[in-house]
Amino acid sequence: MRPLTEQDIRTSFVNCSKGESKRLAVPRDLDERPWADLDFLGWRDPGAPDRSHLVTEREGRLVGVALRFPSARRGFLHRSMCSLCLTTHPGGGVSLMTARKAGTAGREGNSVGLYMCTDLACSLYVRGRKVPQSGVRFEESLTLTEQIDRMRGNLAAFLDKLYA
Repeated sequence: MRPLTEQDIRTSFVNCSKGESKRLAVPRDLDERPWADLDFLGWRDPGAPDRSHLVTEREGRLVGVALRFPSARRGFLHRSMCSLCLTTHPGGGVSLMTARKAGTAGREGNSVGLYMCTDLACSLYVRGRKVPQSGVRFEESLTLTEQIDRMRGNLAAFLDKLYA
């Protein structure tokens, strides 16, 4: 992914108003992000524990998505799998992220959801740049390139639902 600026991020959102995108908390460490290893920029809003944001490139343009997830944590005996990168995490490491749909459907209250790594570090987990709390990812027969392509395809399918 190419490095993004705060302005790039704020103008990319497709499922919130311009006012909402101006008020959201943008990461302050954009210069320190491992852009070459990211398929999307994802972050949690430090001021709103139930909100996260995701920005990715799609068909030559940036698409930003405002996400919500339950702030209640599950117990650490339960394991869940991210639907994007297929990384498993104990407890609250995976959350159902919901996004208001784009356009009229979103203004009418329609939304879509997907189970994702709560920290939105899917790109780093797939590439082995970050280790899940459990310390292990399942070993797969797919190559790294195939795993990255699968994750990108899963993200594209989720984004398609925002517009449907």
